[in-house]
Amino acid sequence: QVRLVESGGGAVQAGGSLRLSCTASGSISEYALSWWRQAPGKERDLVATMPTVGTTTYADSVKGRFTISRDNTKNTVYLQMTGLKPEDTAVYYCHAWMLLTNVEYWGRGTQVTVSS
Repeated sequence: QVRLVESGGGAVQAGGSLRLSCTASGSISEYALSWWRQAPGKERDLVATMPTVGTTTYADSVKGRFTISRDNTKNTVYLQMTGLKPEDTAVYYCHAWMLLTNVEYWGRGTQVTVSS
């Protein structure tokens, strides 16, 4: 069992930046890590994915503005967000998935609010 805890959310003005962190209670080196977000009244959408090997991918809406990274030594995945827009307002969730076992974990989310 791995517990994921997000932090770093908050309220910013449009054009601002935030860095989200997600720290796991155990090793994440064998997990594909991703960030998702869910705006009020909408479905949860994938924002960025960083597999254990291979290419990092981003939703078109955040390409060039958001960067996902991981530090396996700290069991932490990050989401650097720049050029924030009001439409980025959502609860952001961290997700970890292990291909070998098909086990996945979710964090409880952190709120990001961007005002115009």
